[in-house]
Amino acid sequence: MQPFTLLIKPSGSDCNIDCRYCFYKDRAPEFGSGKQRMSDEVLDRLVKDYMRLGFGVVGFAWQGGEPTLMGVDFFERAIGLQKKYGTSGQEVSNTLQTNGILIDEKWCRFFYENKFLLGISIDGPGEFHDIYRLDHSGSGTFEKVMRGIKNCQKYEVEFSSLVLVNNRTVEHPGKLFDFFVENDMTYLQFIPCIETDPATGGIADFSITPEQYGDFLCGLFDLWYDYGPEKVNIRDFDSLVTYFVLGSHTICTYSKQCAGFVVIEHTGDAFCCEFFVEPKWRLGNILQTPLEALAESSTKRTFARDKQNLGNRCLACRYLDLCRGGCMKDRARLNKGQGGCESYFCEGYKRFFDYTLPRFMQIAAAIEAGSADRHTRSADKIRLRIEK
Repeated sequence: MQPFTLLIKPSGSDCNIDCRYCFYKDRAPEFGSGKQRMSDEVLDRLVKDYMRLGFGVVGFAWQGGEPTLMGVDFFERAIGLQKKYGTSGQEVSNTLQTNGILIDEKWCRFFYENKFLLGISIDGPGEFHDIYRLDHSGSGTFEKVMRGIKNCQKYEVEFSSLVLVNNRTVEHPGKLFDFFVENDMTYLQFIPCIETDPATGGIADFSITPEQYGDFLCGLFDLWYDYGPEKVNIRDFDSLVTYFVLGSHTICTYSKQCAGFVVIEHTGDAFCCEFFVEPKWRLGNILQTPLEALAESSTKRTFARDKQNLGNRCLACRYLDLCRGGCMKDRARLNKGQGGCESYFCEGYKRFFDYTLPRFMQIAAAIEAGSADRHTRSADKIRLRIEK
């Protein structure tokens, strides 16, 4: 079978802060609310089933909610199980997406020793971050997040910064870029904010328009290109460079199929994608059905193929091979479904590609000629090798 990554939500949607734009706010209560914690039985089963599939590199992506609510002990047990059920020479990638607030010396020592790669959510400087990323008392969280980031830097924990581009930050790519460079954060991911207002059914006011997103990407690209692409890794840009060098993308947004993940909720329920945790796309439960069977189920195959259900505008678009219709969740914003429609951000992508593709191809040509380097991490830093 084709390798895939497990996206695991050990604390479900439970979180220690209260971001205004969190997409769990309009999530159906039957999929979890309040305190949610994965049991040792579920943890043991998911690690055992996954490690024994025999992939040379296995990927555990720990997400939430806020996964650090599980405590260091939970993840120590997970590492122990990976070593118990893995085979000699097998490599394990553990990534963890966090708001960074609980990251102290103890966490950092654990992350460093076990070669975790973190994604830390931060929306730029405090003037932007504290608009929407608030704690449960309504106070900003910027200083707490920065304390966690400084701890990671002190203890040499590898991390990327994840930025949700909202209606306030979208107009300031320069301020964002300068902030991250000045604070030595050189692995960046920018996610466009598009959410629905549950009260009206329309687009939420903190979301951005396709035109805004296109202008933001163009401005960000100019800053990145002028500063030096070899000095800063921006996830979407890196995927496009990889496409022009190797002919394939590194992120699912631009992939032909959505087949790279299986989502495991804290209950053991499995789904196709974190953005489609809903009855239609429930695969089953790992305590009742082996993981291999869930990953090869007809529901999973249908979901993977649905990304190819493109509208006529996409099929006729000169950029089809580049974006493949974008993320299916962004199509759903337009037609309340998954396929058969272009991305909400379609016009923004076209603006961006029109403006940047000649320079992307120049960067790719320089890499192929050996006259330029890529800003990448050594796998040795972010993979745990099983030794028996």
